[in-house]
Amino acid sequence: MKTRGAVLTGVGGPLEVVDLELDPPGPGELLVRVHATGLCHSDLSVIDGSRIRPLPMVLGHEAAGEVVEAGPNAEFAPGDHVVLSFVPACGACRRCASGRQALCEPGAAANRDGTLLSGARRWTLPDGTRPHHHLGVSGFAEYTVISDRSATKVPDDLPLDIAALFGCAVLTGAGAAFYSADVKPGEKVAVFGLGGVGLAAVLAAVTAGATQVVAVDVVEHKRALALTLGATHDAAGGPDVVAQVRDLTGGGADKVIDTTGVAAVLEQAYAATAVGGTTVTVGLPHPDRTVSLPALNLVAEERTLKGSYLGSCVPRRDVPRFVDLYRAGRLPVEGLLSGRLGLGEINDGFAKLASGEAVRQVVVMR
Repeated sequence: MKTRGAVLTGVGGPLEVVDLELDPPGPGELLVRVHATGLCHSDLSVIDGSRIRPLPMVLGHEAAGEVVEAGPNAEFAPGDHVVLSFVPACGACRRCASGRQALCEPGAAANRDGTLLSGARRWTLPDGTRPHHHLGVSGFAEYTVISDRSATKVPDDLPLDIAALFGCAVLTGAGAAFYSADVKPGEKVAVFGLGGVGLAAVLAAVTAGATQVVAVDVVEHKRALALTLGATHDAAGGPDVVAQVRDLTGGGADKVIDTTGVAAVLEQAYAATAVGGTTVTVGLPHPDRTVSLPALNLVAEERTLKGSYLGSCVPRRDVPRFVDLYRAGRLPVEGLLSGRLGLGEINDGFAKLASGEAVRQVVVMR
């Protein structure tokens, strides 16, 4: 079938909205009509070359839509509303078997190679070039083919522009707070970086019962938004941010979540963590970056530093859990949404994301 999609052909962009030929779904795959796809820094990092991916590629990894056709042996049916997540967990490898589906080995290999979980590519450009898939989703298209292992069914009455956010921002940010940091009632929490992922972490820390949530960012309007979403304090990012956070929390936060992907900020987040506390890093820095930390206090202060990918979530378990919290009014995800765009406006949307003007925009297919 023919569809339109936003293709990255070279580092630096821009994305080109072009006509594509889309093959039908193979075994265990789904043809999905995409309704909404979020603009995320993980897409931006592919555009600017911070994350090296094979090109050309149809970008977009945080999406929701409706199943149109199911290939042989697929687990879904036409008409199902689904959230698409960016790790197509095979369910059978060593990591999946241990309950750590975010670390699925075949899924990671497929994502690295720009293919579906089967190893196939389903796109063709008019000149015969076969573009790659982005993290098994490629949501910046009117229709896409995915592995059914990338999909989680959601209620039909969940607005799909909101549902899209559960595929990355909510899983990654809320999961980091609920699971990776394991925020407990009464704890003090700081979140560095207030994009969609960071603000989702703020929401989850509040829901988990943190008595103090310090929202940290260099952008003032993002800090103001975090305060409306339940943060108790804010701190401006910069050279003195560690002192600010330690002063506000009386010696450091029990749990600190860094979503920036900036190595120097991770060092600040670690320094702002209390004795006996846990620092969780979510953002993806450039592969060449390294971090320097004082080694002694890892032992002497029983400190923990840990990574969190996809919020340490299992999408088919956690998307329904987080949707239930949203529908109960306890996880107000709609507060993350800062704008809706058409597919033709996608480059303007990424410019706003890069400048810090926007938090979480979604491309809505018309």
